[in-house]
Amino acid sequence: MTTATYSADVPANSGWFTKSEAWLDQRGKGAWIAAMVLGFIFFWPVGLALLAYMIWSKRMFSKSCRHSGHRNARRQAWAAMKPSGNTAFDAYKAETLRRLQDEQDAFESFLERLREAKDKAEFDQFMDDREKRAKEMMETEDA
Repeated sequence: MTTATYSADVPANSGWFTKSEAWLDQRGKGAWIAAMVLGFIFFWPVGLALLAYMIWSKRMFSKSCRHSGHRNARRQAWAAMKPSGNTAFDAYKAETLRRLQDEQDAFESFLERLREAKDKAEFDQFMDDREKRAKEMMETEDA
């Protein structure tokens, strides 16, 4: 099983500016603002240039630089649910999704039974300890 991660598509022969832009985009609007502030602190024209670039490229007023990848992922997930036109594949996909849903439901019910058993065991232990303390109290009072 593989894990999908967000990565900007940067050509191998791209320059340092394109690579740094992709790196900042990966980290979101906060990284752009931090870079701009550091630019103002160390050399004010750099900070001013970053501010101008952020406004010009509409990075300053978008919700976040990295969320565009999430929108694309949602769109691709929705597209994956559409019929492909191949009835054999669509039947296989529907059966596989149904089987996975059944397995997930069975696993969730197993976890629920496991939690209930653990809760019951803890409650029984509490009641046994309480009864033991009550007996000890009674023996102490009788003595």
